[in-house]
Amino acid sequence: MKNHSSRFFGFLGVIIAAVMLMTPLLSAGADSTALSNDEINAVINTQTNASQVTSPFIQVSNQVRNSVVGVNNYETTTTYYGYGFGYGYGGRQSEERENLAGTGSGVVITKYGHVLTNYHVVEGASRVTITVANDESEHEAQVVGYDADLDIAVLLVSGLDLTPVPLGDSDQLQVGEWAIVIGNPLGEEFARTLTVGVVSAIDRKVTDTALDRYGRRTSITNTMIQVDAAINSGNSGGGMFNTLGQLQGIPSRKYSSNGFYSTSIDNIGMCIPINVAKPLIEQVLRAYDGSSQPAEAEDKADAAQDPNNPLKGKPRLGISGNHLTSTYNGILPLGVLVKTVDANSPAELGGIQAGDIIVELDDEIITTMTQLQTGLSGHQEGDEVKIRVFRDEGLSSQIEQDRIDLNKIGEGEYIDLTIVLRIVDDLNF
Repeated sequence: MKNHSSRFFGFLGVIIAAVMLMTPLLSAGADSTALSNDEINAVINTQTNASQVTSPFIQVSNQVRNSVVGVNNYETTTTYYGYGFGYGYGGRQSEERENLAGTGSGVVITKYGHVLTNYHVVEGASRVTITVANDESEHEAQVVGYDADLDIAVLLVSGLDLTPVPLGDSDQLQVGEWAIVIGNPLGEEFARTLTVGVVSAIDRKVTDTALDRYGRRTSITNTMIQVDAAINSGNSGGGMFNTLGQLQGIPSRKYSSNGFYSTSIDNIGMCIPINVAKPLIEQVLRAYDGSSQPAEAEDKADAAQDPNNPLKGKPRLGISGNHLTSTYNGILPLGVLVKTVDANSPAELGGIQAGDIIVELDDEIITTMTQLQTGLSGHQEGDEVKIRVFRDEGLSSQIEQDRIDLNKIGEGEYIDLTIVLRIVDDLNF
């Protein structure tokens, strides 16, 4: 019985297969008329009227896409080779080499060539350039303002002829409105890529543990805009626009599934609200005068070279100290540790205390005593200098000790001081 059944179903299968095989042959025989050229053309030669295709994204793309540029971060590294006799003509030699360390995006915000981007895009760069649409050359850029904590920076590109984008008001953002992101994911190969999503949330508190610009470990909390538009490596510093073509945010980071998260993560990107960047933008624009060297700086340089200048000697702070060679695992910043402050000195009158760590002079980072001396050497008596110090009571209480007990170091704080320089011969440095 089993064998008969098998043969029956096998025979039935052959019949079905034969019918299936013959069906298209019969059909072809029944209708063998060839298609005419008109019929083929009706299928193939179609047209689309682009003016009838509507989308809010098309208008925004046409309006701002070419104002999004690529940003290139070049770093100079030093390679040492040769040692002892017989190597490098008898001694150790070095060679400096410039390398492309990373790429990101930026957005043109003024007709004068100001470009807004992320600080982490240009961080550590010895040279910054930008690339623009349909132009294979690179344009030199100058970093004219930045805020490392907020992760924003402003570049200035001389002669940049691109239409600036209008800035929006990110305080008026609404959850659910369109978020249009334009940038250079993975570099120039995918330059000015447009992705679309919605504003998923506003006022997201994002906390990062990082090193500040002075090398000290700190926790930084920023308020971000959460979007579900695709953000990838290289998008950083680009633009998040609304349907009016206004720049509402700066794409800064994305969340992805990795060792830090045990669950799968999709479509969580963060953008810096444009209103957060506006104070820095305003500061940069107020300082802009269209020249590379302000007139005030030129006058000061001329005065310093004046042979009839009656001032003699060099102005001093009136401190003694030494620079730190370590941040102690990020607990302290690099800088000049003040050991003593002379009585009635410019330093004392300006508020510097023993135990302070000088980290900045006139907005320039200070890590060694030599840098501090060099920065002061171009000044004259009566000049005001801006000095930023790190101050912690636990450190100040140990200033007389040879070793620092890190267990006594607290949170500390950065303090900005204004010092009026004087020439006093009996003062320390």
